[in-house]
Amino acid sequence: MRTFTLLLILLLPTIIFGNNEKKVSSTIKEVTVYVSGARIQRTAVTDVLPGVNEIIFYDLSNKIDENSIQISGLKNASILSISYGINYLEKKKNSKELESLEHQLELLLLEKNKLDNLLSGLNQEKKVLENNQRIGTDQTALSLDKVKQISTYYRERSVAIQNETYNINLKKNKLQDEITDIINQIDRLSDHTKEERGEIKVKIDVSSATNLALKLKYNVSDAGWFPLYDIKSENTETPLKITYKANVYQKTGTDWNNTKVTLSTGDPNTNNIKPNLTTRYLNFNYGSYQRRSAVNRYSSTYNPNIKTVSGIVTDEKGLPLPGVTIIEKESSNGAVTDFDGRYTINITQGKQLIFSYLGYTTEEITIGSSVVNIGMEEDSSTLDEVVVVGYGTSSGYRRASRSKSKRKKETYNITVEAKEEGITNTRFVIKKKYTIKSNSDITTIEIDNFNMNADYSYYVAPELNENVFLTAKLGNWEQFDLLAGEANIYFEGSYAGKTNIDPQATTDSLTISLGTDPNIVVKREPLKKFKSKSFYGSNRIVDLGYSIQLKNNKQNTIHLILEDRIPISQNKEIKVDNIGTNDANYDPKTGIMKWKLTVKPKAQLEKQFSYQLKYPKNKRINL
Repeated sequence: MRTFTLLLILLLPTIIFGNNEKKVSSTIKEVTVYVSGARIQRTAVTDVLPGVNEIIFYDLSNKIDENSIQISGLKNASILSISYGINYLEKKKNSKELESLEHQLELLLLEKNKLDNLLSGLNQEKKVLENNQRIGTDQTALSLDKVKQISTYYRERSVAIQNETYNINLKKNKLQDEITDIINQIDRLSDHTKEERGEIKVKIDVSSATNLALKLKYNVSDAGWFPLYDIKSENTETPLKITYKANVYQKTGTDWNNTKVTLSTGDPNTNNIKPNLTTRYLNFNYGSYQRRSAVNRYSSTYNPNIKTVSGIVTDEKGLPLPGVTIIEKESSNGAVTDFDGRYTINITQGKQLIFSYLGYTTEEITIGSSVVNIGMEEDSSTLDEVVVVGYGTSSGYRRASRSKSKRKKETYNITVEAKEEGITNTRFVIKKKYTIKSNSDITTIEIDNFNMNADYSYYVAPELNENVFLTAKLGNWEQFDLLAGEANIYFEGSYAGKTNIDPQATTDSLTISLGTDPNIVVKREPLKKFKSKSFYGSNRIVDLGYSIQLKNNKQNTIHLILEDRIPISQNKEIKVDNIGTNDANYDPKTGIMKWKLTVKPKAQLEKQFSYQLKYPKNKRINL
């Protein structure tokens, strides 16, 4: 008795002052989906007692960022602690869809059992007929009519049993197919119930008993959205009709059922710590030009729908780079560009592609489109380590050797001020509520529809591609808050393919490629009269010329920009002289020639240009 009293005295403070622990059921009311990540808002109602209460929000995602948790609706209660953890004992509740499938499976299995019983009965009847085929006995002779009657019965009943068995087996096979499909669907949904469930524990101190209407907010990973556009044009005289869509995905482990959805272009992981502003110093950059990072030059939003990526890799001059290695990040999956700089790579689970090539800056590109064309930039730091030296050989080919000594760095007297791109945070509040399942499916939400006036023109650069591209230049596009993404193109009532929209790559106007037009034919050929080689002292002289022929097979007049180029020497031993540009607008710094042409229906025209190269005859250049 004394021992029991002592234990009671020891436990009394715990009984009186212990925590009031209570599990609270909560419902998702609103979700803000970011380009990467999402913010969940849940609501719950609970009663609390005076003193310390521990409220447990259960059956939550296991991908919550603990630092993002916020709770409101506490009235005068004081928060003592907030913690997040995984409950490995609690499994995710079955969804209504899963419960419905399990019920369907139960009914189908019951029906299948009934069919099995019918087959069993027919088989037993068949055995009875087989065991009683002897007609009459040695002592009793049956009449002919009786024999005919019994034979007819055996025959008709045997045929009926076979037909019934056949029909039942058909129904049984069809049922089995349905059962297999439902079992596969149940297995897919059941995988989600095996995920560990998250719990948020909030410990509060309350002065008096009260009822709390709580709002719980937190960020989750493995969710996001990426833009998709439908761009339609009836002809080159009408505005573009643009449908702005969002493809939303989430694999957070929790379905968002009948939820209000807001789409945001912001970053949910913005640092909440106040920055300290320090002195900014200006100086000259030496050794290399300031350039934008690959992330800025090729900004894209991750698209989990992309299964294959293809494109062309070029250098800074637009020439194809063969042998570039493309690797899917965090995997051994890769590809290499061919002689024309083209590549194709199948995507497994990666989100980025890494492009690498000796002497060039490695690029890491987010997989946001099925077509990724990039121009790689020379890496001056690598070029300081690797020096390509030309050797005169009998075959005339150039070999490369690695120099052990570094070259003297060239100095550029250029003052460079980096441009910092501000973070834009546009929110699209969707009026309709959506149900977005936690799986690999994509939910498409239409954001907006609008018309935009466009300045249409055709473009061709026949040295790179003889196809003529229709482009639309859009002004005042900033008001629509467009993001970089893939677009489906419809022109003159037909699907014309896909293109990419990259608003960050433009300034005053946004140019969209609307695909190629086969009714405009362009052909680029070398002029034979210019294709000659001669020698002058120790130099080789090469005369080159080209003819560009264009024909408009359309029924209307077109406006076309034609571009070609004269090579620019980067070595004082290589001279480019006697340049003939045939009325083109020529930029001697870049070597680009531009013709702005107006071509009438069924008309054709020709443009020519030529130049002369002079370089040491014991060396070779790529012509």
